[in-house]
Amino acid sequence: MFASPQENVRWPPAPEGAHHFIEDMQAVGAIPKKKEVAIVEHPQPSLGRDDEALVKSLEVGICGTDREICTFVYGDPPADSDYLVLGHESLGMITEVGNKVEGLKPGDLVVPSVRRPCSEPHCAPCQADLQDFCATGDFVERGIKMSHGFMTEFYTERDKYLHVVPPSLRDVAVLVEPLTIAEKAMAQVWPIQTRLPWVKHHHENGKPSGRGLNAVVLGAGPVGILGAMKLKAEGFNTFVYSRSQAPNPKASLVESLGIPYISALDTPLEALAERVGSIDLVYEAVGVSSIAYKVLSILGLNGIYVFTGIPAPKAPIEVDADLIMRNVVLKNQVVVGTVNADGQAFRSAISDLGVFMEKWPEALKSLISRRCTIDQSRELLLDKATGIKNVVRFASA
Repeated sequence: MFASPQENVRWPPAPEGAHHFIEDMQAVGAIPKKKEVAIVEHPQPSLGRDDEALVKSLEVGICGTDREICTFVYGDPPADSDYLVLGHESLGMITEVGNKVEGLKPGDLVVPSVRRPCSEPHCAPCQADLQDFCATGDFVERGIKMSHGFMTEFYTERDKYLHVVPPSLRDVAVLVEPLTIAEKAMAQVWPIQTRLPWVKHHHENGKPSGRGLNAVVLGAGPVGILGAMKLKAEGFNTFVYSRSQAPNPKASLVESLGIPYISALDTPLEALAERVGSIDLVYEAVGVSSIAYKVLSILGLNGIYVFTGIPAPKAPIEVDADLIMRNVVLKNQVVVGTVNADGQAFRSAISDLGVFMEKWPEALKSLISRRCTIDQSRELLLDKATGIKNVVRFASA
């Protein structure tokens, strides 16, 4: 639950126009020891390195990870803090830069990446700025693990972890981080499928193409819909398979993209395989293992199954492990996971949001269901999830 007013915690927030001392500001934090989520007085940051920028928060998206942290199944504050500032889907504006910052200036719109490398010199991925593949597990993640997030009025960040967004994408840029999940997924899928050299249509005009291939997106949340946009834009015959029956807002949005929406309540797995044909790619974005493994059982010959969901801890489920293992071996299937993303995935996501804005501007904008103030963050984090993507708005650019 949200905390009652107490030292270092303020709820409700100060009245509009109230003066804040320079040494503190508002942030939304999870307090594990008290099992509370509250608006806290968080120290106002200042530049501590020459390669840092000071960023004013504009918008922070709420996702399932944030909501799960608020149930205290995971989420670790920094070592010197009893609370964790939430939020890892951020859009901000640069207000100040250090004297060694490159490629950034005050007024730039930026999206930060989330994971930071471990400090082990022998960790090859982190040394190569691919901390999403960290080999030690000692990475930190802003708003998730051992590092404060972005659901606050200002934050500082090194220039290498900030990605400039063009002003034309201002209304949708908070979607960059969830789109990076699909970007990283496809960055792994395409090299894997070069194992099929006879499939010449995998490349058109020097770029990978899904023309002639069937893809099923499992789930119609933000990650699923953005993944469906990515697959559709790359030429796949794309289908979204989700539980809720149509008509519903998510189904309408999906169908406005020219993508069939199929309800699991109306179409059992056997019928799904018949309707789609051989499934070349499954992009799992539902986070429910019982559903995910059932769909894995109908993956097609030479198919790839991408897991993106992280189920909350619960009792084990039963699966037909023999069938899945036979299929993976005899059908030359590949199962791959994608978590977090590197700088290239963020740059690709920004580029693809531009593509999506040209193809489906209204559908893309409608992914954001609500923009709320910080004093409404309680219902976004703790009440039943509604809409598609909800956003906490801190300021306008």
